[in-house]
Amino acid sequence: MAAASGLVRTRSNSHRTIDRPENGRRLPWPMQFAVATAAVFTFGTHFLFSKKAPPIETHSYMLLFWEILAVSIVLAIAQRFLPGLRRWMRHMWPIFTAAILLIGVWDVITFGFQLLPLPYFPGPAAVLRNLISDRALLLDSTWHSLVLLLSGYTLGVIVGLFSGVCIGWSNSVRYWGMPLLKVVGPIPATAWIPLVMVVSPSAIMSAAGLIALTVWFPVTMLTASGISNTRASYLDVARTLGARRRYLIFRVAIPAAVPNIFIGLFMGLGASFLTLVVAESIGVKSGLGWYVSWAQGWAEYGKVFAALIIMAGFFSTIMTLLFKLRDRVLVWQKGTIKW
Repeated sequence: MAAASGLVRTRSNSHRTIDRPENGRRLPWPMQFAVATAAVFTFGTHFLFSKKAPPIETHSYMLLFWEILAVSIVLAIAQRFLPGLRRWMRHMWPIFTAAILLIGVWDVITFGFQLLPLPYFPGPAAVLRNLISDRALLLDSTWHSLVLLLSGYTLGVIVGLFSGVCIGWSNSVRYWGMPLLKVVGPIPATAWIPLVMVVSPSAIMSAAGLIALTVWFPVTMLTASGISNTRASYLDVARTLGARRRYLIFRVAIPAAVPNIFIGLFMGLGASFLTLVVAESIGVKSGLGWYVSWAQGWAEYGKVFAALIIMAGFFSTIMTLLFKLRDRVLVWQKGTIKW
């Protein structure tokens, strides 16, 4: 009995020992100040070549890395008292450190040794300066892109869900809808630009329509597939309990098709980014796509890279929000399906 209690105590102690490094122990010193060290190294590399750069670019670059250094030190101190922040830093410090070091490599390749031709590949200091000087125009362009993307994406999702449910549930609708879907769907939405610009009275309406068309095809296909592949046993049990067609569609078939629907939403969102940029660069006189085309026309490639950085943050944020929504809706799949 004593041996058994000792064994239980040993196992419980071993479990506490395993959990402690993740939740209780403080981060090692190299982890705490890895970001600050990378910032000092990156700015020191730029400082070696700073005589070639305009003073205003070096000043903005220096302010950025002073801010990074200050924030990293504050976080290193705060994580001693906040376990949640400690876990976040343990997970994120390699990514931030690598990102700052990559900025230094970019600086050496473009600005330092000029291995890439100018002005097509400016250094990070020049891009940062364009981000600061054009912040008002970039913010306005981002806002217009967001409104256009959400309007087109929402319209495409609504129409895609409706048509997908109808095609997946009804044999007669599937008979007429699937040939149309197979003929029209694979055509890239950007191929319709010349026709849409002639037919539509507004460039913004035509761009929103193109984005909706881009989203409609994958959402319809995946929704129809999920509805038609609903397990017959689910439907039979519901019919046995007296469920009618409306209940079968909205309470059995659609919930069973939700994983497929989210795959279509992700595919449509990725394609809508491309359509948004192309539509803005051709017909719409606002947005990030228009800004890139305008800056390229003036050979302001620092502005082009600044817009690309904004696009990366803008699109990845929207994609992350959709992932969060997927995780909330499909919480029952946690640990079953890996994304």
